[in-house]
Amino acid sequence: MKSLMPLAALALCLQPAPAFAREAYDAGSAVDAELGRTSRVARQIWENAELGYLEEKSSGFLQNEIKAEGFSIKSGVAGIPTAFIAEWGTGGPVIGVLAEFDALPGITQSDKATRDPIDTKHAGHACGHNLFGAGSLTAAIVLKRWLEATGTPGRIRLYGTPAEEGGSGKVYMTRAGLFDDADFVLDWHPSDSNAAPSLSTLANRSAKFRFHGISSHASAAPEKGRSALDGVEAMNMMVNMMREHTSMDTRIHYVITEGGSAPNVVPDFAEVFYYVRHSDPDEVRALWPRLEAAAKGAAMGTGTKVDWEVIHGNNPTRPVPALQQKMSAILQGMGGITYSAQEEAWAETLRASLGEKAPPFAKAGQVEPYRVKTSYGSTDVGDVSSAVPTVSVRTATWVPGTAAHSWQAVAASGMSIGFKGANHAAKAMALMGVELYSNPELRAQAKAEFKQALGPNYKYQSLLGDREPPLDYRK
Repeated sequence: MKSLMPLAALALCLQPAPAFAREAYDAGSAVDAELGRTSRVARQIWENAELGYLEEKSSGFLQNEIKAEGFSIKSGVAGIPTAFIAEWGTGGPVIGVLAEFDALPGITQSDKATRDPIDTKHAGHACGHNLFGAGSLTAAIVLKRWLEATGTPGRIRLYGTPAEEGGSGKVYMTRAGLFDDADFVLDWHPSDSNAAPSLSTLANRSAKFRFHGISSHASAAPEKGRSALDGVEAMNMMVNMMREHTSMDTRIHYVITEGGSAPNVVPDFAEVFYYVRHSDPDEVRALWPRLEAAAKGAAMGTGTKVDWEVIHGNNPTRPVPALQQKMSAILQGMGGITYSAQEEAWAETLRASLGEKAPPFAKAGQVEPYRVKTSYGSTDVGDVSSAVPTVSVRTATWVPGTAAHSWQAVAASGMSIGFKGANHAAKAMALMGVELYSNPELRAQAKAEFKQALGPNYKYQSLLGDREPPLDYRK
């Protein structure tokens, strides 16, 4: 996406906020003063490690923390019990801060630097959403205090957004119009580096395809059976052949979530869970009927029946260059993250598990230059960024070289290295929020770029259709 006036936009982005705003209340120092709270909240959510739409403790904990700061709370928004909006202030601009808090199933780890699964837990914060929620909480509180101290008109909101991992919580919140009156949204994500690029992601849609057959004894009466697993395998074979005839950006992946219980019983039920991704959401829509046709053909050929349920769907992110350039400048001014001697020793131990090509942990002390890039992942932040100008940042919460969704990410997310990264993100978002409240030129430029990127005839469409939130998808 290109800005209207790239050089002019960059110049505007680098203008400082009015002196009174910075002198009356130092938002950066205020974030540092809240490191204890940030660490405590991050650790508590890390201990909870609750799956999507089941984050009752984590959501309630965040709501209690911010309610104590004078925010009003709307709970259970968009038909999601664990979603909420916390707000403080009057007038405008209205700035939202996204907060995630769901964990991933099937991966657990203590905060040790060597592999140490926790047998009593069924999930872990392998994507650092405990840090996400804690850092965003701190940013929202500090911006509230800044508005109060400076007498600046405006509202600050914390959006409690459940089930990012495959549940598309923010899509339902966007579809319900909860971002329609926001002027800007601040977002961040844990990472192994510090950067604020103009990042575009892939659109995606997922569904569970459920095949129903007839059970029988697989050896004594095979002619009486119709295998639901055969239906799944036939579908997978056809979809794998379909890959040859899709465009380069297409990504299709699946897992068989149920395939029967015993080899000598013809399974009467089997299920396969599919994701389809592409940079263009219209291409995802075009690919989807082909996937459904493969399912129908597989059922016809195996004498089974099939139905399916769309689980989630995300639009691609829409970066706004003026905002990302400003966020990058803020991050460059802050610098990177410095480890203590104890953290260095911990990081060196963990680094041994990342392979010989892992970068040195000193990379956490650096900030990547601004650039435009594409990610082959997907996020429900994409739908938020289709509704309101959104600015994002990533900070080094994990040892450089750590992949998301790994035990190494779980470990760092539960200790001081992760907490420092969350603090860094909170500071970047707080300073960005101050700039947006203080700089009408930046606000105008960002909104003009956003409007141009959408085009004159743009109308938001969810890739989920009209389905209700799948509140039981992790049960």
